[in-house]
Parts: sequence; C-alpha cells; structure tokens
Amino acid sequence: MTVTDSATKAHGPIAFDPYDYAFQDDPYPTYARLRNEAPLHHNEQHDLWVLSRHADIQQAIRSEGVYSNAMGVTIDRSAWGPDAHKVMSFLGMDPPHQTRIRSLVSKGFTPRRVRDLEPQIQRLTELYLDRALAHDGFDWIKDFAGKLPMDVISEMMGVPAPDRDEVRRLADLVVHRDEGVDDVPAAGVQASIELFTYYADMLARRRAAPTDDLTSALLVADLDGDRLSDEEIIAFLFLMVVAGNETTTKLLGNAAFHLTRHPDQHADVFEQRVGVEPWIEETLRYDTSTQMLARHLLADVALHGTVAPKGSKLLILLGSANRDERVFRRPDSYDIHRDKAELAQSLSFGGGRHFCLGANLARLEAQIALREFVRRVKSIEVDHDRAVRVHSVNVRGFASLPITVEHR
Repeated sequence: MTVTDSATKAHGPIAFDPYDYAFQDDPYPTYARLRNEAPLHHNEQHDLWVLSRHADIQQAIRSEGVYSNAMGVTIDRSAWGPDAHKVMSFLGMDPPHQTRIRSLVSKGFTPRRVRDLEPQIQRLTELYLDRALAHDGFDWIKDFAGKLPMDVISEMMGVPAPDRDEVRRLADLVVHRDEGVDDVPAAGVQASIELFTYYADMLARRRAAPTDDLTSALLVADLDGDRLSDEEIIAFLFLMVVAGNETTTKLLGNAAFHLTRHPDQHADVFEQRVGVEPWIEETLRYDTSTQMLARHLLADVALHGTVAPKGSKLLILLGSANRDERVFRRPDSYDIHRDKAELAQSLSFGGGRHFCLGANLARLEAQIALREFVRRVKSIEVDHDRAVRVHSVNVRGFASLPITVEHR
C-alpha cells in the first residue's frame, strides 16, 4: 500500500507532546505526520525519541537486546529508572529477570484461572446491568464499564467488595496526569503509596490464612524451588489493578463511543447481524486503550536516515501503529466489518516477551459484558458532547460517558 506525504503533511514543525491535553484529545493527526514525515522523531522538549510506523514498532517489541524495559514503560521522570520493576513488575524488566518473574506469576495467573472466572464475570455483568438498566439513561463508565473490570480483578486477587470503589479511585489517580505537569502528580504518588500499603496488608493476611484466590496462589508459586518475594507479589498486584482494570474499562468505553458514531454499524450489532467480537477487535485497533510505551535504548537505532543514540528514552506508539496506512486499508475509518487478517496485525496488546499477560482476560470480559448488553438492549445513544476523557500519557479512554438506551 502506497502512502503519499501530501495526504497528511501539514505546515510547521511537528508538535508532539504526550502531556498536552489537546494532543490527548485527538493524537491521530500527529501520529499521521510522524509516520509520514519523521518516523524516527526526536522530541527536544522531553529529550525522547518516537517510533510511529507499524513495521518499526513490530520489530522493536519483538527484538532482544536493544529496546529495554528495565527503566520502565512510562516517560514520567519519577517513574523512569532502574527501580521501575518495583511498581511495574516484569513489565519493567528484561530477561533473565523478566523471564523468571513472568514464569512464576504464570503459575498463579493460569489460563484455567481465567476460564474459571467466566461465571463470575457473567454474574457481575448481570448485577451491574440490572442496576444501570433500571433507568433509561446512565453513565456507561461510572455505572458499568468502570465497575465490572475492577470487580473481576478484585475477585481474582481477593479484594473484598467493600474495598473495591476505593481501590478503583486510587488506580484512577495513578494514571491521571494534570494539565501542564509532565510527571506523576502528587495525588498519583500518594495513591500509589496507599495501594502498595493495601496490598502489603492483604498479602500478610493471606500468608496467615490462605484462600483460593490469586494472591494466595502467588504465595505458593514455585519454579524449581524458586518463589516470589513479597515485594515481587505486591508489584504484580499493583500492575494488575492499574493495567488490568484501567485498560479494560477504556476498551468498553471506546467501544460504545465509536460504534454510536456509525449508525449502520450500530444497527448491525444491536440487530445481532454481527457478533460482539468484531466490534471489540476493531475498537482495539482503531482506538487502543494503551497508546504508547517507553523503552530505553541499549544500542544506537538507525532508521530512515536518523540515529537515536544508545542511552536514549524512546516511545513506541501502539496507537499510531494501528492506524498505519502501510498495513490497514482506510485506517482512520472505524469498520467492524474489517478483514480478520488486517485485525490480526493490531499491536494493541504488544508482542514478543512482553505480550500482555491479561489479553485473554480483557477479551473475555469485553465479550461477556457486550454480549449481555446487546441481549438486553435494542439500541443506545451516547451523548458525545458530554463525554469526559481521561487525561493520561499511556492510557486513552473516558472517565464519563452518558448514554440512553432502548430496552428490548
């Protein structure tokens, strides 16, 4: 597929600032300019390099020894450094440390444990839909999409029901970024401390009285006599509540927002001519929850006549890769009828050693939630003008999404 610069080229220098609220509101025009004018771009303001093309990002996330995770996956100054693994678990590591932690965690976070969650996900979906659909209008995020993933993760980990709203509030603060502040705000730092304290207390209780939840399973996970330390378990629980909860909430919000901007496709879904899986997969491609991830360069990277030097901070733009004209036909069009072979090229869950461990859980939650919603509801309308976006560097989605429904 050929790409002409004239289709996307604008005047003036490229203004790429991931902390800028205007950019966060709609990053895709900037992504297009990056892909076509500066596919390896240097941002002087934050002294970081940016990869935007699908092929380059696919190579980066699957290669070894150059694009390192060991300094973390966010560009925030307070989170970037050799201690990133203390809050990001194996996501902030390279092999062999990453291999060890992921292997041990996988002893507890098994495919079977995910499959066994299906009845609980169905029960929680019905619980929150019963409450929300008692009204013709409600907030899709606050009343449903923000509650379900947190409850699923919390049930898996063993967080009691009365604590879940507070845990979600803290998780929201961790990812939020204040306008004009290019680092984790004070409220986010405090929220992180409170979450770590909470999980440390929960872990101590499980050690004294084990149950059948994931936290207890991680305590006894064993790999040839090697076990996870308390600090390693707490870091993984922190990663789960932030990454696992936030990204699935954003997926459900983005799915409702974009489908309702396309009446024909909305009709196809709610008249049940098309299942929810294509709706989910196109949403993941078109407006992925995780937009970008940071890497630390362990060697020079030479691409497109430009060299990013060893030691640099680099961003891989997953959101841009999923809109690359070189891979996807009409990439800026939302199309639930898109060919499966194209959708298979989506990089929403990353790739290689760091392919998202929770991808199957996220898809399972979304499938159950949206399938049950479509079974109960004939059509929906979203008040797009009143939608409130989350402002975050890495995550893209909504904090509030008012909708009205027509019941079946």
